[in-house]
Amino acid sequence: MPTAQRAERSFFLNLALFARAARDVSRKVFGVPDYDAYAEHMRLAHPDAVPLTRGEFLAWALERRHASGGRCC
Repeated sequence: MPTAQRAERSFFLNLALFARAARDVSRKVFGVPDYDAYAEHMRLAHPDAVPLTRGEFLAWALERRHASGGRCC
């Protein structure tokens, strides 16, 4: 593979990794629950349990977040 193609491929791989990291950080900052992390945890820690679907997980996370009455601001 020519050097220019390797450099271009490396650039786009790094860009994709950066975009994924930026997405993950922004989700954590704004409190968006991470279904993929939940699914991986369930697969590793509770292999016999049936994990929630993505919709069920998001509803559960929203309920859990606002169970304490939430905030006014």
